[in-house]
Amino acid sequence: MERQAMPALAALPSLETLMDAAWPSPDREEASGWVLRASDGVTQRANSIWPRSEPDGTNHSRLASLREARAWYRSRRLPVIFQVFDDPRSAALNAVLDEEGFTRQSETLVLVRDAGGASASRDTAPRDTGVELSAEPSDEWLRLWWSVDGRGGDDSLATARSILRGCQSLYALVCDDDGVPAAVGRLALPSGGAGGLYCMATHRENRRHGYATRVLQSLLREGDARGLGSYWLLVTAANAGARELYSKAGFTEAGRYYYRQERPKRHLTGC
Repeated sequence: MERQAMPALAALPSLETLMDAAWPSPDREEASGWVLRASDGVTQRANSIWPRSEPDGTNHSRLASLREARAWYRSRRLPVIFQVFDDPRSAALNAVLDEEGFTRQSETLVLVRDAGGASASRDTAPRDTGVELSAEPSDEWLRLWWSVDGRGGDDSLATARSILRGCQSLYALVCDDDGVPAAVGRLALPSGGAGGLYCMATHRENRRHGYATRVLQSLLREGDARGLGSYWLLVTAANAGARELYSKAGFTEAGRYYYRQERPKRHLTGC
């Protein structure tokens, strides 16, 4: 298949748009350049503000937008959380959030690589028939992913499923020698010739046995076959094992972000 034009994934503003499309919030609204996103509290990404552009470049406008955002999230009984990239574009907003007492948490790296790359041998290697690929997340796929990354019960899982289905994707699942699901992954295909790797999860009893590598390589091989020119993925800075896996697969850092959450206001009680 003819290779699609590769987007400049190292250019974070373009990549942010792809990331938003790959993990779409069912409830969203744009206000003064900020994208407010909510999904009943399921995942930080889908319940955070994406400050796509500045209101008008002044702290007065940022504070006015923050008041609007607080009201929007309060009506949904959700905390105010920003997804803020750690680069000069965010300096002014970070200063305001510092003054307002927002925490910094969940430092996350954005990794990218071109098609082929360090695993170019995939082009000639036989397809891993032990890895199941599908266009929809099966119940087995969902149960394993949710057991590793999920928070909440059946209602939250249903919301997560709707987020996944909001973007065309491929789902990979590999089982262990006993036929029990061992690892899963998702390749989001929002558009533009790039794919995003999400939901890489391995059952705790099957870690360090190569299952995650098989899932990753199968998704990359399939993306290459579909003509994708590049890939991105997100991994927490604290996850050393996953970072090693992605480094070996040729991924390099293009940026990083934090979630900045407003501390709950404490109300005086008692005498």
